[in-house]
This record gives sequence, structure tokens and C-alpha cells, in this order.
Amino acid sequence: MGGFDLDGGPSSRVAILVEGDSDAVVVERLASARGLRLEGGPDGAALISLRGVTNIRRVVTELRSAHPTTRLVGLADAPEERVVAAALAPDGALPDRAELERRGFFVCVRDLEDELIRALGTDVVEDAVRELGETGRFATFQRQPEWRDRPRAAQLHRFAGSGAGRKRALAERLAERLDARTTPAPLRALLDRVERELG
Repeated sequence: MGGFDLDGGPSSRVAILVEGDSDAVVVERLASARGLRLEGGPDGAALISLRGVTNIRRVVTELRSAHPTTRLVGLADAPEERVVAAALAPDGALPDRAELERRGFFVCVRDLEDELIRALGTDVVEDAVRELGETGRFATFQRQPEWRDRPRAAQLHRFAGSGAGRKRALAERLAERLDARTTPAPLRALLDRVERELG
């Protein structure tokens, strides 16, 4: 999990929790562009892919037990916002979105892929699909009856999530195309927070 030992190895100052590997590659790429290395260590930050939001309660519990001084921050998808909130507040007092952000967890509208598609635009995303050699598969997907008349952004979002390894590979290509202007607000806020914590 991002080079971080949940069982009691050296603590990092910050642990960044993201739902999956595609989220992790985007965060890692943008952090690198800012000069942040997410390799852990007592003065650094560690990036942890939960490999599914349902694992967050266990990971948070283990981190708080093994590394009580490590600050937990991360991303949440809007549909799973309450799951994340519940994991961070096991006493049952669920933090609202403003409180989540105060704690360092920032919410993506729908999910990170949706944020990236809206930030970059469908032409840029299709260019990344082309770079992956997936143009033909995407054209075939677009002709499917249930997707034929859907907006292109919706088609790209669904296509990104289908096919082995495509979601991660496309996320990596899209991260390379982000700049300060196009970086989605939740990602920008997360990295700003990490920089402040490491300050």
C-alpha cells in the first residue's frame, strides 16, 4: 500500500488515502510536479490505495493504532462520502462536507474520472484514448444501443471503467495533461493540504 507499513513500521507525517490505483497514479503525478515525493518516511507523505472504499474503515483503524501521530488526508467520491465520513468518525457523529475538508478529505463530484473529464474536456480525453490505441474499441462501444445516444462525456466515463487496466492507464495519461489551470479543485486542495502538513 504505497510503501506504508500498516503494522508498525516507521511513521510518515502524512498518509494520503485514495480509493484505487487510478486515483493513486493521478495524485502521484501531480505531487511529483510539485516536487513532493510520496515515499513515506518520518518527514514525508505516503500514498495509500485502499483498493476499494469499503476497506477504508479497516485501514483508518490500523493506521490510527500503528501510527497515531500520522495525519490522515485523502479524496472521497461523492456517492461514497458517507462511508468515508463514518470511517473517520467511528463514534457515529458523521462529519459533514465542510468538516471532512477541515480534516483534509476532499470530495470529487461523482468520482475522480468525472472530475478529469470535465476539467480537460472530451477532445483531450479522446486524444488520450487514441494514445492508448483504444480508438477502435471506443468507437465500437459508442455504437452499443444503450450508449449510442448518450453524451460523449458519459460515454468516455463508462469506457474508462471497462476493460482490464484501462482505468489506470487512462488516468495516467490524463494526469500528464493537467496543469495548474485544469487541475480539478479536490485534487488541488488535497495537494495544497499535503504541502501545508509537510511545511
